[in-house]
Amino acid sequence: MEKIRIAVPTKAYAGLEDTVSEVFGKAKTFTIVDVENGHVKNVRVIDNPAASYDYGSGPVAVKTLADLEVNFVLASELGPGASGLLEHHDIKRVSVNPNIKVIDAIKELKKLKR
Repeated sequence: MEKIRIAVPTKAYAGLEDTVSEVFGKAKTFTIVDVENGHVKNVRVIDNPAASYDYGSGPVAVKTLADLEVNFVLASELGPGASGLLEHHDIKRVSVNPNIKVIDAIKELKKLKR
């Protein structure tokens, strides 16, 4: 049984219907999606603790996601600090277009993994 946890930087609190944020570290929220055997099993939205930071928001966001044991981040834009820390925590990054729905971003990941 394959279980993965996906994090998507998002703009609000709409879960799978929310849209992917253009930014990672300063995204308002993260939508966390648990997928088992290709099926969405759990969806929750958390506030990004670093959304209001002037500097250093990417590393704080990555730490938050690492603490939640995320396996994949689906994002459109990542700074060098966040990218390096994702790699350090063995969190895989998949580039997706901003402003698409979270559910569509997850479908793109499923296509990549086949």
